[in-house]
Amino acid sequence: MTDMSEEKMNCTIENQIHQYLFPSTYILVLLVGLPANAYSLYHAWLQLRARNELGIYLFNLTVSDLLYLASLPFWLQYFFQGDNWQYGELACKMFGFLLYENIYISIGFLCCISIDRYLAVVYPLRFTSLRTMKAAMLISAVVWLKELCMSVVFFSHNELSTDMLNHSVCFEHYPMKTWEWSVNYYRFFVGFLFPLGILSLSYFRVLRAVGKSAGTQTAQKTRIKNLVTSTIIIFLVCFSPYHVFLLVRTALERECSFTQKIFNSYHFSLLLTSLNCVADPMLYCFVSESAQRSIQQVAEACGHALCCCKCDGSYSTDSNEAAAPIDNAVGTSVVTLLHQTKTEI
Repeated sequence: MTDMSEEKMNCTIENQIHQYLFPSTYILVLLVGLPANAYSLYHAWLQLRARNELGIYLFNLTVSDLLYLASLPFWLQYFFQGDNWQYGELACKMFGFLLYENIYISIGFLCCISIDRYLAVVYPLRFTSLRTMKAAMLISAVVWLKELCMSVVFFSHNELSTDMLNHSVCFEHYPMKTWEWSVNYYRFFVGFLFPLGILSLSYFRVLRAVGKSAGTQTAQKTRIKNLVTSTIIIFLVCFSPYHVFLLVRTALERECSFTQKIFNSYHFSLLLTSLNCVADPMLYCFVSESAQRSIQQVAEACGHALCCCKCDGSYSTDSNEAAAPIDNAVGTSVVTLLHQTKTEI
């Protein structure tokens, strides 16, 4: 029986995009994102052990992504059941928070990383107090606290409603509720546009400083430029479409006819934000030359073990022989990575 506290939806929406595109994309994000973020978490832990403040931001970014990934199985069941939420109001609010607020937590830590790199490259001998473990932990706490405060707004309103098919619809209001307008304007201008300005300015200054640096090798300059460019592209691709449509919905959506027109485009832009969970570990771990060598060495070790298994049906001796040099190489690579983290940017 439907909870009497639920509000009736005003619009009946054709939601084929939920039924096909969302589940397939979320499954792909889970399959790729879980192992990638597990490696990223290990990579962040190594940086924390080395007392590198970037490890604090990377660790928090990865934890946010893993919490988001943990919510996806529940949303998959929601979509498979025809947008019919089965877990009640509190669970809807909790998993809705994990789904949507990961966007702004990720944006916050992307900005933290960009500012840290900006200070390291442009002002390597100044603002050292801002590039410490203690400062990074304090800033990270502020990022989390800001989003937890925003969750109070959602937890104070009903997020579970009922459509014309008597389905319990979670975290979706059509047309948008009036109380959401101010929240969405805050999200767009403070949560997205302002960080985008900081990110762009930081990386522009980093690129200019790298270009003027006579002591930086050409290969290192190329790696830094590729990293900077990739970060901007990922930020724009994952977050810009969603916030553009969010702003349009907030400003113009007042009736069902407009909702019908923008529904699929808005939800496709929301789907793009999920790719951030795959992009983050790719960007901040796998782009590193030493981390790439580590992954390549592990892959070669696995290939060698498989080859030996096919050749003689036994690989225990070969794997033992190969273990020492491979492990040493990986260890050397990790140490190199930790020493290069602050200058490789």
